[in-house]
Amino acid sequence: MRMSSASLPRRAAAEFIGTAALVAVVVGSGIRADALSQDAGVRLLANAAASALGLGLLIALVGPLSGAHFNPVVTLSEWWSRRPERGGREALAYLGAQFAGAVAGALLAEAMFGRAPGSWATEPYSAPHLLLGETVATAGLVLVVQGLRHTGRTALAPVAVAGYVGAAIWFTSSGSFANPAATLGRSLSDSFTGIAPASVPAFAAAQLLGMLLGLVLTGVLYGTDRTPGEPNPAGARRTG
Repeated sequence: MRMSSASLPRRAAAEFIGTAALVAVVVGSGIRADALSQDAGVRLLANAAASALGLGLLIALVGPLSGAHFNPVVTLSEWWSRRPERGGREALAYLGAQFAGAVAGALLAEAMFGRAPGSWATEPYSAPHLLLGETVATAGLVLVVQGLRHTGRTALAPVAVAGYVGAAIWFTSSGSFANPAATLGRSLSDSFTGIAPASVPAFAAAQLLGMLLGLVLTGVLYGTDRTPGEPNPAGARRTG
């Protein structure tokens, strides 16, 4: 998705706002689902639908400005794929904006539902099969994002990425966090979508492993060269 010529501070602001909005959607829909149903399947369906729809809309809205990463895994994988033509300043700015935005989004969701912001989650996610699920979920996300770029179909990102995330919430054992920033944010909500702070480091490690696996799979399927004439969905110019 081609980006505008906005300055780096404006693009970082877009990543902050987009990540905050995404985490607010995920956490807020989980809190709402908790209040409306005691059926775990209904709650998961509601949360998955809201998360996918919200993500798709945010990608469509913010994508032309910043690339709509909203996720350190996406930023790092894009930087790695583009490192000969892109410096690290943009990646660092995006990462800082994403982590700050995720925390802000989680606190906002808690406040919107009249809950005391900053209550740590208590649900542990430490079992090996959950870490395996998170690795698979993240690898698939990276493969989708990179595959769209390599095949020249980045315009499909709002539908394809959101569709994958919605599906992965169901088919992976971890529920597909697939986002280190969102994982940190979700540790601040003791709700349906929360994750205990003690589980965050292992989940982040699984996500980084999944990112590497996704890049390897991308190389196997598409090689390392971009499709001729395909614009860089994460920025058509080098920054810093």
